Amino acid sequence: MSWLESAVLGLVQGLTEFLPVSSSAHLRFTSAFFFGHDAGSAFTAVSQLGTEFAVLLYFWPDIKRLVTAWFRGLRNRHERGYDYRLAWYVGLGSLPIGVAGLLFQDLIDGPARNLALNASVLIGFGLVLAAAEKYGRQRRGADQLTLRDGVLMGLGQMLALIPGVSRSGATTSAGLFLGLERAVAVRFSFLLALPAVFASGIYKLKDIGEPALPGQVTSSWGQIALATVIAFGVGYASIAWLLRYVENHTIYVFVWYRVLLGLVVLLAVLGGVVPAT
Repeated sequence: MSWLESAVLGLVQGLTEFLPVSSSAHLRFTSAFFFGHDAGSAFTAVSQLGTEFAVLLYFWPDIKRLVTAWFRGLRNRHERGYDYRLAWYVGLGSLPIGVAGLLFQDLIDGPARNLALNASVLIGFGLVLAAAEKYGRQRRGADQLTLRDGVLMGLGQMLALIPGVSRSGATTSAGLFLGLERAVAVRFSFLLALPAVFASGIYKLKDIGEPALPGQVTSSWGQIALATVIAFGVGYASIAWLLRYVENHTIYVFVWYRVLLGLVVLLAVLGGVVPAT
């Protein structure tokens, strides 16, 4: 991997991580179209640490409050209020993607990164996102989140192990189908991603610098550090924008973007412009 590619992918990661357009698919597409290979799942997972550090910083008051409430609730059952329950929802909702990531690691690292599959999934789940926006009642506020919401949104997050699904897209869609307000679903999606992404990124650190799989390229520690820092800076700047946007706009613009990009990639693969693997 070149330093230029590392910088470009860090920028792409920061710009797309929080949008319901699949940052992992964008890293896959960018690598294939502009650099002729696949940056690999390890690069994707570790560079996402940058954007999750941005979430950690941006939501630190909320996170600190939830963690404090959780420990207090463990010690004293009389202090098990809403924040205590919400902390459990985040933790339990993070389990499905962790279990699936360990069980299907070989598929995630290889076959799941097929460009034709990624483009098809980008289109398909874009339509799911559109259906969630159209049919979700959006009547339930933050104080009405339940354990069921956390688990079902966590199951949606699990699907994001396939590039093209989008972690935020899957969890937001699940939240909308469950009747949550759009801004509530997006905000909970941010919190739900933290345990899963940090665990995945730290686990994949062992693969940095190791020989790449066929069709993939090896990155150095310096290159992954550069991408992660860029992703952090760009990602932090984009969080506030997205939260403001979803409070006042529908998410159909992301649906159209997903469908158009997916069609372009599919045509490129079928036309032999880029290989599928």
